Amino acid sequence: MSVHADPLEDVLALVGASSSFSAGLVAGGDWAVSFAPTPAVKFNAVRRGRCLLLVADVTYELNPGDCFLLTRPVAFTLASDLTWPTIPAAVIFAGGTGRAGTGDDVFLLGGRFDFGERARELLLDALPPVVHVPGASPSAATVRWALEQIETEMRERPLGAALVAEHLALVMLIHVLRLHVSLAPPDSGWLAGLADPVVGPALRLLHGEPAYAWTVAELASRASVSRSTMAARFRRVVGQGPLEYLTRWRIELAAARLRRDDGTVAAIARSVGYGSESALSNAFKRLTGLSPRAYRASRTP
Repeated sequence: MSVHADPLEDVLALVGASSSFSAGLVAGGDWAVSFAPTPAVKFNAVRRGRCLLLVADVTYELNPGDCFLLTRPVAFTLASDLTWPTIPAAVIFAGGTGRAGTGDDVFLLGGRFDFGERARELLLDALPPVVHVPGASPSAATVRWALEQIETEMRERPLGAALVAEHLALVMLIHVLRLHVSLAPPDSGWLAGLADPVVGPALRLLHGEPAYAWTVAELASRASVSRSTMAARFRRVVGQGPLEYLTRWRIELAAARLRRDDGTVAAIARSVGYGSESALSNAFKRLTGLSPRAYRASRTP
């Protein structure tokens, strides 16, 4: 009756992830480059050589194949030696490919991911400020493959290279997030729930059919646990009960359609599991402070 969906895929689709890549950074000898904060999620991968990353007084050693995401708008430094005087990134990237120091023993591929307005609360706040993926990890094989393909597209520039690189980057992002959840699951939140053997199946059911009239008892039965176990574990791991989570997800889906101006409020209400426009309006206003119509007017050009 119910389809098991992928909540991570659902959230990424809802927040409208897009990507872009710069030409990269070539460096050698003694060098240090400082990067200003940016609202986008920054991404870098070490394709050759080794260097250091400094973020908020925490140092990371980056080896060949390593990559990282910066999920907060914070300043950071890439360097061969963090005691070396830094050069602002805006200076060395003024002509395209960034070059620092002398030589070319280090090469980093850099880019960014941009998200819609709900990404911070729905996804980014559930991640640490730095998501570091060691390239040597056997679990990172797909990430390494995607990076190799992206580098080839950016270097050889065949027809459609930019579009192919963007799609590959989104594939890579999903694998980076999967790897992070499996290796270092968050303490709480829906991402933590995905890795939980009881909560994970329930989340997939809720995302698979958000309009269905789920009960805690039915979710528990599907996961082969008691109702009390499901209720307590879901709340402990995710931070809210299963039906509260379902309500919030339905409102997120409705809000996304309202932002797109996709259908009448009554049609949107039915699509997300509410029997009437007034039922959706009550729940929507309780969670957002606005009626669906007022929300649409505030978001539609």
